[in-house]
Amino acid sequence: MTVIAPARLHMGFIDLSGALGRHFGSIGLALNEINTQLSITAADNLQVSGPSAERALKCTRQFCQLLDVSDALNITIDHAIPEHIGLGSGTQMALAVGAALNAFYGLDLSVREIAQLSDRGARSGIGIGIFETGGLVVDGGRGPDTKTPPMIAQIAVPEDWRFILVFDQRGQGLHGEQEVNAFQQLPPFPQAQAERLCYLLLMQGLPALAEGNLNKFGEVITALQQAVGEHFAPVQGGVFTSPDVAAAMASLAEHGAVAIGQTSWGPTGFCAVANPQRAEELLAQLERQFAASPLSFLVASARNQTAEIILN
Repeated sequence: MTVIAPARLHMGFIDLSGALGRHFGSIGLALNEINTQLSITAADNLQVSGPSAERALKCTRQFCQLLDVSDALNITIDHAIPEHIGLGSGTQMALAVGAALNAFYGLDLSVREIAQLSDRGARSGIGIGIFETGGLVVDGGRGPDTKTPPMIAQIAVPEDWRFILVFDQRGQGLHGEQEVNAFQQLPPFPQAQAERLCYLLLMQGLPALAEGNLNKFGEVITALQQAVGEHFAPVQGGVFTSPDVAAAMASLAEHGAVAIGQTSWGPTGFCAVANPQRAEELLAQLERQFAASPLSFLVASARNQTAEIILN
């Protein structure tokens, strides 16, 4: 079996304090150009090779023990989403391994059941949602009885839209115990702010996406990102984790890019433009302007389809 699991942009949370009864809630989308791809075959004993092999090995052992299946397997990882830069590497690796084992052993598990077994979706359900459907997804956060955050909206992203990703090659965003501690240190998220973000997303951002209005959609994402970034600033050093990424995002905004933000804890920044031609123009400008910096750049498109599970 081969599984291809897409990276994602996490475009922000809606209610970080749960003041309105549900905690978190988030928006994000799947990407075509970055993914985790792995294959699984029978073997004499467990062997894992390729990028992020240690993470995949841990996932495989956990799943095989919980599912009571043999771990006499060979897992080859052809590509892996870079770890801890805001692209959902942990969730996509867990779902990819789980989906491969599910198909290999004919277990008939759903994506949600696989996510629960691997303890994914503790805060955001975006990684689970984009694995299931692709496109742009919104999850409904966590209530008292939530197992995994429910997906409450899914919309295909226009094929021409492009997303410019800005990477800081020097560091990683908060993750693991650091991330847990950061959430504990944050002050309560204002209820009025959560109400405002809910309205902006439901009545402006999502309708704009459905109608292909990039500028209006971008205004909402920028506003959401600014609100969440300011809330996270005390624990991540500013609205953006990386000052260099912040400078690049400011330059992109000055030249007409929209949906300015940082995916998850960063340090990766992102923005949106209307078509591939404009994306390539801005990419060339960035490469000239920031040639002496630790930044790198990528033009990506949205993936409007599910993760792939292929029988070899």
